[in-house]
Amino acid sequence: MRTIADCVTEIIGSQPYIEEALSQKIINYAALAESMNPRIEKMLAKPVKNGAILMALRRYVPPTETKKSMRLKEVLSNLGDITVRSNLVDFTFLNSATLIKNHAQILSTVAQNSEIFYAFTRGMHESTLIISSKETSRIKDHFKDEKILEFKDLLSAISIRLPQGNATVAGLYYQIFKSLAWEGISLHEVISTTNEFIILVEDQLVERAFSVIKKLQQ
Repeated sequence: MRTIADCVTEIIGSQPYIEEALSQKIINYAALAESMNPRIEKMLAKPVKNGAILMALRRYVPPTETKKSMRLKEVLSNLGDITVRSNLVDFTFLNSATLIKNHAQILSTVAQNSEIFYAFTRGMHESTLIISSKETSRIKDHFKDEKILEFKDLLSAISIRLPQGNATVAGLYYQIFKSLAWEGISLHEVISTTNEFIILVEDQLVERAFSVIKKLQQ
């Protein structure tokens, strides 16, 4: 038979931010119990007192070191080079029948200059192109017949080299996102390959974001 403690464990397990706050003892237990009550009553199909939930919360023990968490810490401590590239701009285009062709043409030009930062991501409905700001005029001219949904300048990219086998480690990206979110750092774009992870932030946030990621290695 499911108990209140079971319900509390299930809810906290599905909301990592709550678990993090509980482990750091920076959350109001009474308020949390009250907010959980409707969901727990639905799960148990009966009325539940806030006091009973509060007791279950106080008895809840966040997971201690497990093989998974140890593996995660190992990967974070072995993050590779962290590189910052500034003076970037971000174009978002509406997908069209000609967009890929135009992209291929500009890519052949960009490929001749290794100093240019260039990334292109195609989604179901729109595509994003990130490039060094000095190429802004060239891109606007080359894609003049495409519909620009959004343009953003004054951006910087932080590139993180990930250890081999990182794809099998649960929670890796969550730890990075969580650490940045707790510092109030919003991400403009995220790009990833198998062993490289790139975040795009506004120039004014890049130093703070870099410091947060460096701390993950400690």
